[in-house]
Amino acid sequence: MLYDALVETYVKLEATTKRLEMTDILAELLKAAEPEEMAEVIYLTQGKIHPDWTGEPEIGMAEKSVVEAIMKATGLPKAKVEQLVAETGDIGHAAEAALRQKKVASFAGRQPTASEVYNTLDAIANESGQGSAGRKVDRLVKLMVNVSPTAARYLARTVVGALRLGVGDMTILDALSIARTGSKAAREALERAYYLSSDLGDVAETLAGEGLGAIENFEITVGKPIMAMAAQRLSTADEIVEKLGHLSAEYKLDGERLQIHKDGDKVQIFSRRLENITHMYPDAVKMALRQIRVGSAIVEGEVVAVDVDTGEMRPFQTLMQRRRKHGIQEAMERLPITIFLFDCLYADGEDYTPQPYPKRKAKLEEIIEESTNFHRVNSIETEDPRELERYFEQAIADGTEGLVCKSLADESVYRAGARSWLWVKLKRSYQSKMSDPVDLVVVGAFYGMGRRAGSYGALLGASYDREADVYRTVCKVGSGFTDEVLAKLPKDLESLRHDGKHPRVDSLLKADIWFTPERVMEVLGDELTLSPIHTAGFDAIRKDAGLAVRFPRFQRWREDKSAEEATTIPELLDMYRSQLKQIAKGNEG
Repeated sequence: MLYDALVETYVKLEATTKRLEMTDILAELLKAAEPEEMAEVIYLTQGKIHPDWTGEPEIGMAEKSVVEAIMKATGLPKAKVEQLVAETGDIGHAAEAALRQKKVASFAGRQPTASEVYNTLDAIANESGQGSAGRKVDRLVKLMVNVSPTAARYLARTVVGALRLGVGDMTILDALSIARTGSKAAREALERAYYLSSDLGDVAETLAGEGLGAIENFEITVGKPIMAMAAQRLSTADEIVEKLGHLSAEYKLDGERLQIHKDGDKVQIFSRRLENITHMYPDAVKMALRQIRVGSAIVEGEVVAVDVDTGEMRPFQTLMQRRRKHGIQEAMERLPITIFLFDCLYADGEDYTPQPYPKRKAKLEEIIEESTNFHRVNSIETEDPRELERYFEQAIADGTEGLVCKSLADESVYRAGARSWLWVKLKRSYQSKMSDPVDLVVVGAFYGMGRRAGSYGALLGASYDREADVYRTVCKVGSGFTDEVLAKLPKDLESLRHDGKHPRVDSLLKADIWFTPERVMEVLGDELTLSPIHTAGFDAIRKDAGLAVRFPRFQRWREDKSAEEATTIPELLDMYRSQLKQIAKGNEG
């Protein structure tokens, strides 16, 4: 497949904001792609060259380097190229306009294929050492002189990390199912394979090359992170026992969720967002090598910072000081950790995700050699609401956030990538109205006035609608920001600016600035209310009304969560209904 043919798809995708149309356009592309180029086509369409979790270098060319490449490819002077960038406000449109005005003849080469573009971008990403910046520019020039002006638009955007076609992972899975099986019927099997590998390219290549049977029997690979299973929420111990019956109640810790992969003498650690964070925790690597007593395994747990002087657990914000590229050894000594393990997903060739939770717990106990800083999470098994309440109070007294209650029934399998009623959170803050925060995705901003002139006065927050694969607005957040956070907002969000409302954002409000939905913020409010101007849960409770957070306040950035792990629409609806029950009980009292 020629890269210019791939670009024709990009043009069509940019021309629509309708998900069904996007799906059909992508299906035609994936139907035409050869099996051996399927993964590369998908990665390019996502604006990347590898899944994010690989830790491989990103393309990462600076805009000034792309300007230099445009100059060399077209013969235009620097001032002219910079003028085009200023006029269009987009390096892609500037590249396209420059190629239409080029002063030098094309190379005698031919149009590159999608695979050749992919391989060149991979080589650009891996250039390092003295003179690497120049070599990157030269490689990009060789591509630019042999593609169409339109293709140059998307090539330039790709290398600076700004392709952003508005295509979500679920839309790609729908398109893949249609393209290779003729309908969306295979979507569930494809989704499971994706959740077990976190690699759309691998899933697509497997389907195209080996057929649906290989997808239905898709196997876990140690070293490829499995998407985390998430919990629902309920407000009381009675509700949780009624929902789950016999359950395991486990401490909910204020740390970072980890997925530890051990393969022989190699250990990799992934965050909930599927980032490879192995370098942050060399102490955890040593513990895993020493204390996971099988050759290969995937286990899940929570890492918590520990106070050197008192041995007490420290809050999440303290742990985040370990998120650095340099000074790891010093941070490790200053902020020691404890790892609390709670699940075994894989051990010595056997996939445990289809097994019920009691079997996974038993396997975890079998393969772990426990120590003071590496052990299973505190837990009890019960079906008595009063015992659950007492254990909840003990958990709070021990400095945790509350409990995660997990079903012990035969159907309590590990549902990768899903928010399931097999796991339910009980947190202290759920005991009254909305003192529990929600995680919302920043989709827009409004200009500030007065003291906030020159910055943003408020951010537009949205909840994730998994079924539709879109983000629906919940509130404008204008309070809770420190002066430091407020001053940095424009710079922090600059790379996510989008020309007009993003295709995956559903909003009745018109923001001054729109963003690609990627950044997650924790927001605390007084309560959830019905609103005619917000689209989260629209018509679900009352016709022509959605849900909104009343008096929302910014709490912190959730760097450990991706946009698709934000609070979901069903979760907001459950919180609202639970709030109504609390009000009703209060009125009865």
